[in-house]
Amino acid sequence: MAETGTILIVDDEPIALRNLDHVMRKEGYATVAVGSGAEAVQCLHKQRFDVVLTDLRMEGMDGMGVLQTTRKVAPESEVILITGYATLESAVASMREGAFFYLAKPFRLDEVRKVVSEALHKVRLRRENRELKEQLQQLRGETQVRLITRDPAMLKLLETVRQIAPTGCNTLIIGESGVGKELIARALHHQGGRKEMPFVAVNCSVFHEELLSSELFGHEKGAFTGAVQTKIGLMEAAHGGTLLLDEVAEMSPAMQVKLLRVLHEREIMRVGGVRPIPVDVRFVAATNRNLEEAVTEGRFRQDLYFRLNVITLTIPPLRQRRGDIALLTEYFIKRSAMRMERPARQLLPEALALLREYDFPGNIRELENIIERAVALCNEERIGAQHLPETLRMQVIRTFRSRGDRAPTLEELERDYIIWVLEHAGGNQTLAAEILGIDRVSLWRKLKRIRPLPEDGEIPV
Repeated sequence: MAETGTILIVDDEPIALRNLDHVMRKEGYATVAVGSGAEAVQCLHKQRFDVVLTDLRMEGMDGMGVLQTTRKVAPESEVILITGYATLESAVASMREGAFFYLAKPFRLDEVRKVVSEALHKVRLRRENRELKEQLQQLRGETQVRLITRDPAMLKLLETVRQIAPTGCNTLIIGESGVGKELIARALHHQGGRKEMPFVAVNCSVFHEELLSSELFGHEKGAFTGAVQTKIGLMEAAHGGTLLLDEVAEMSPAMQVKLLRVLHEREIMRVGGVRPIPVDVRFVAATNRNLEEAVTEGRFRQDLYFRLNVITLTIPPLRQRRGDIALLTEYFIKRSAMRMERPARQLLPEALALLREYDFPGNIRELENIIERAVALCNEERIGAQHLPETLRMQVIRTFRSRGDRAPTLEELERDYIIWVLEHAGGNQTLAAEILGIDRVSLWRKLKRIRPLPEDGEIPV
C-alpha cells in the first residue's frame, strides 16, 4: 500500500498534467495539479506539500525555478523533476540544487509510483524524527522541574515546594528509595531564585570519609598522594545555587562535624588548604532513614539535624498513591518508546490491574524499570501481563474462603470480585468496566443490584 501524502503536480502540457494527476489520485494521494511554475509558487505559499512533481522545461518559470523556490519556501518537501530533454548537465544541476530524483521521459508508471513512494517515506521519517527529538527534549525538561501526579497528598506537597522555593531555606526531604527525592530537590531549585545557578547532587553513601571530604570541599595540589593539581569541590561548584546531599544519614560523624561548620560559617576549607573560601549555597538533604531515630541512637548529630531540618518534605511511597500508577505508566511508556524509537503501545487492562495491585518496594524507579522492560519486549499491538516481570505476575493468588459451613455462591464471588476491582480502579467505573471486560452500563446495573446507588451516585452517560 502506498504512503499517504499530498503532492503538487506541475506541468504546462495539459494531457501530461491530467495523466499524472489521475495516476497519483488512483494511488490514494491528495493532489493539486497546476499548469505553470508561477501557479506552483502560489500553491507552495498557501499549502504544505510532501512531494512536488514538476516538469523541467516550462514556459515562464521552469522546473529548476520551482525546485529552488520549494527549497526556500518548503524545505521539508521533496522535489522530483521530469523532463523529455534529459541531459547529464541538467541532471547534475538538479541534484546539486537538492532534487530528490530526476526522471527522463518516456517513463514507466511503476517507476513514477516507486520514486514518489520513496520520497514520501523520506519526508515522513524526517518529520517523525524531528517530532521525536522535540518530544524527548520536552520530556527531559519536565523531569527536571516537576513530578507527574494527581494524588492529593503529592499535590499538597508540590504546593509546599512552590511556597518555600523562593525562601532559599535549608530543606530535608524524606522518602523511601525511588520515590523521587532528587526531583523534588530540582523542583525547589528551578522554582526558586537560584534557578539560573548550578544544581549539584552528591550521594553521600557512595564515598568513604576521605574521598567524600575531597569531593565536597576540594583539595589543594599536593594535599595527599595523587593530588597532582588543585581541585574545586562540589560546594564551590554549587556556589550561588543548590547542593543536594543525598543519603545524608550515611555521613560519618567526622563529616557531620565538617558539614555543620559549613552551615554555620558559610565557608569551606579545601583539603590541604589554609585559606577559608566563602560559599553561598542552598542545602537540600535527602534520606530514606528515620533521622529522628538516628539522633536518639547517637548516629546523627542533633545540631546538624536542626540545621538541615528547617523545613521537612515527606514524599509518600507509590503504594500510598496508587491513583498515580496509570498516569505514571502512560508517561513512562511514551518516554521509553521515544528513547528506543519504538511505538508507544497502550497497556491492556489486565496488565494495569497487576500494576495497581503491586506494592512497589522500589517505588517510581521500579515502575519505570518495569515499563522500560515491557516496551523493549513487546512486539504486539498492546502491552499485556506477559510483558511484565514474572514475580509481579505471580503476586495475585486467587483464594476462595468458605462462608461458615458452606462454599460461596457464584453470585457472591462475582459481587466480591466486582467490588475488589472497583476499589483498585480508585472508584473509576469506566476503568473497572474495562478491567472486567464488560461495558459501563452493564457494570452500573450489577452495582445497582449489589448495593442501591445514592441519588447523586454515578450514572452511565
